[in-house]
Amino acid sequence: MTAQQTIDGAALLDEIEAFHRRFNVFPTEAAFVAVTLWDAHTHLLDCFDSTPRLAFLSPEPASGKTRALEIVETLVPQPMVAVNASASALFRAVSGLEARPTILFDEIDTVFGPKAGENEQLRGFLNAGYRRIGVMYRCVGDGSNQQVQEFPSFCAVAVAGLGSLPDTILTRSVIIRMRRRARNEKVEPYRQRTNEAEGNALRKRLGEWADSVRERVQDAWPEMPPEVTDRPADVWEPLLAVADAAGGHWPARARAACLELVNAAKADDKGSIGIRLLTDLRDQVLSGIDRLPTVAVLDRLCSLDEAPWADMSGRPLDSRTLAKLLGEYMTGANTPIKARNIKTGGGVLKGYYAADLHDAWQRYCPPPPGESATSATSATSQVNGTEKVADGLHASAT
Repeated sequence: MTAQQTIDGAALLDEIEAFHRRFNVFPTEAAFVAVTLWDAHTHLLDCFDSTPRLAFLSPEPASGKTRALEIVETLVPQPMVAVNASASALFRAVSGLEARPTILFDEIDTVFGPKAGENEQLRGFLNAGYRRIGVMYRCVGDGSNQQVQEFPSFCAVAVAGLGSLPDTILTRSVIIRMRRRARNEKVEPYRQRTNEAEGNALRKRLGEWADSVRERVQDAWPEMPPEVTDRPADVWEPLLAVADAAGGHWPARARAACLELVNAAKADDKGSIGIRLLTDLRDQVLSGIDRLPTVAVLDRLCSLDEAPWADMSGRPLDSRTLAKLLGEYMTGANTPIKARNIKTGGGVLKGYYAADLHDAWQRYCPPPPGESATSATSATSQVNGTEKVADGLHASAT
């Protein structure tokens, strides 16, 4: 009998999920589904154009991140545990070994945390390795005999750490927000001497099942939920392909988990500082107003609770920085957003028009609260066809 006949893919994924549940407490059911599918996709890596990063993140230590990586380690092919590994070591390991490793990077916050500074080479490796075509270029040789050599960097990567990650990595990741176990949440103690062998046995069976469905997965184009497009669709496509190959209840569970985790990631995403500025201007500063002098814009921004504008590197946002940030975006007439003259009772002041920001709001900002993406419109308005200026304008502008 063939492996496909003897191994039920759906039942095997059920067993892998149950193995995680013995030792891990994940925050949602969707997280168990996603991690199980991610484990399985590592055995079918050559079937996909991209491989999502798996990110276990938490605000505090002792939240189960390392244990999650330990269980993943028993289930994925060629696990390579990396702590503070350099980019050079990792890309040479990926390109130099006969079998592509699955990299498990614990304590990733020591590389990208707020006190760690930048680590562009490692960030570049993690970003490049997300795609099958991803490579790193290095000079190889001695002295004047050096030549540029291409090193493949495509491999599966799971990371764990405190806080967050650079946006370029987060957007390529399935994010599991870990938390400390509550008193009523119990797990089985993990004993490497006995439990590792159990995980390895599941790994072997998972590899055999993957071999039996490889051709089918290779040609698969899984149907994505309509709401999931662009980068999130790239992230989830391999996981949905695995779920479809397994069958049973996994295709439905996978798509439900996909929607839940993608929406959660969108809710967490505050965007760049520029998008945050555009959104605050739309929702808080220019809501219902068609123009406002710069001094009043700055005053309103800096008074917003839980906003960064009152403390930008030790001092409040000023007109020069505001102009620089907004100048990166274009008006509907395809010219940079900039301050223009505004006539007031006290004279003429420089300020910003909502009409100039409307195109950027439509392109970059999330929908206003209570509105869907398709019904989102400008937060500015005109009153009976006339222009409305903020109450108290003269007081704030003088």
